[in-house]
Amino acid sequence: MYRKMLLLLSAVMLISILLTACGGGQAVQIPTATPQAEAPQPTEAMQEPTQAPEMTEEPQPTEAMAESMVTLPEIVAADFSDSIVSAGSSTVFPLTEALAVRWEGEGGGSVTIDSIGSGAGFERFCVAGETDIANASRAIKDSEVESCQAIGRTPVEFRVGTDALAVVVSTENDFLTEITLAELALAFSTAETWADIRPEWPAENILRYSPGTDSGTFDYFVEAVMDPAYVLSDADEGKGKEAILNASNTQFSEDDNVLVQGVEGSPYAIGYFGFAYYNENKDLLTALSVDGVAPTAETAEDNSYPLSRPLFIYSDPAIMQSKPQVGAFINFYLTFVNDEIIDVGYFPASVEAWDAAKQAWLDAAGQ
Repeated sequence: MYRKMLLLLSAVMLISILLTACGGGQAVQIPTATPQAEAPQPTEAMQEPTQAPEMTEEPQPTEAMAESMVTLPEIVAADFSDSIVSAGSSTVFPLTEALAVRWEGEGGGSVTIDSIGSGAGFERFCVAGETDIANASRAIKDSEVESCQAIGRTPVEFRVGTDALAVVVSTENDFLTEITLAELALAFSTAETWADIRPEWPAENILRYSPGTDSGTFDYFVEAVMDPAYVLSDADEGKGKEAILNASNTQFSEDDNVLVQGVEGSPYAIGYFGFAYYNENKDLLTALSVDGVAPTAETAEDNSYPLSRPLFIYSDPAIMQSKPQVGAFINFYLTFVNDEIIDVGYFPASVEAWDAAKQAWLDAAGQ
């Protein structure tokens, strides 16, 4: 009897073990019965397979950049630690400064920039031979090219942007929002009071503020505003410049900040300078429409605004090749100028002008 009970208990225990084992096997099979429910969730990259994060993190190219047909060789600023010296236009100064800050921030050597006016910049580049780069808000003159050649330099022109010259009055001026080119010439020459230009304007003395005679801005203003009013034949050459130099109540300065302060100080003052300086002080000044057209990116680029002009830097092939840092910086300048120019307050050059500048670099570098 006892032996039978032991056999029975053994059989029961064996059956229990077998049942437990079978139950465990069924539990293992459960996850594989519904693999989709338990599968790992897709990563963000798996969810959006068409996205390219590296591309979206890069600055979006401008339309001009996208259409450019000329490519410059890639350079690394940190490979060029020697210094660079530039001088010239006060208008081009803030643009060159922005590119120099970017260059130095990426490890490039120091860039010295003197804001002394286009004419003085060409003198240092073409006569004294002291600088590597000349900044200019006008094209180089034949006489300046000859001066460069006399010291063994061949100036190469690089178009870097477009500027709209702003004609400004104080925000306290309540009678002037637009002016014609002919009226502007009077305002900077023989008119003594505003009423001398339009009878409905106040009979108050005109206070005039102009960039100095070494400035490319002054040269451009004479060419675009004064000469059409005063140079009617070859015999009149120089009379436009003479008219503005002889105007009463006129302050000339190479420092555009002096001009801003002067115009801001009186409702009867008028001045002019590069659009970037107006943009920095637009809370203090009012920019006038000229011949019915306001200065904007669109009107500057299509030249419908009468006072828009190109901006340049100049160097020399021998300098660029004997001083690799100069050639590299100009390459860097042309490559990234459209990333900086709007923030500075100017407008990109046309695609054709930009490509011509890059091709000029390739030619000067012997590539």
